[in-house]
Amino acid sequence: MRNTNHGDFEQKTIDVRRVARVMAGGRRFSFRITTVVGNKKGEVGVGIGKAADVSSAMEKSFRNGKKNVIKPVLTKDHSIPIKIEAKFGSACILLRPTPKGKGLIAGSSVRTVLELAGVKNVTAKVLSRSKNKINNARAAIKALKTLK
Repeated sequence: MRNTNHGDFEQKTIDVRRVARVMAGGRRFSFRITTVVGNKKGEVGVGIGKAADVSSAMEKSFRNGKKNVIKPVLTKDHSIPIKIEAKFGSACILLRPTPKGKGLIAGSSVRTVLELAGVKNVTAKVLSRSKNKINNARAAIKALKTLK
């Protein structure tokens, strides 16, 4: 995971994959990068970028993440108001508010999404057996989006 700053937003790379498409002359390789973008003040988004080299795929994923930024409703102690469950693809996650001072308890890409959103006192559990980082991150975004 790489962490870089772009103005107000921070970015963390959660997945780098080399993907291929088959052409007449053989396989053509490119890179797919998934990035979580947030400012730790209540804005977070997930973006995907594909390009022939890693640096331009990184830039594309950052721009895509900034386009998809959401602003979840948080309590004054940087927690969530209620327990929420969300599903994206086969990934299913549960977010629960915890008492102040307990901190952020989460795993994999869900932790990255919550950190960059500025959430502090939450327990997250990945309920599915899915290890797909992209779908887990998008399920976390979907859960935060449902807060009104």
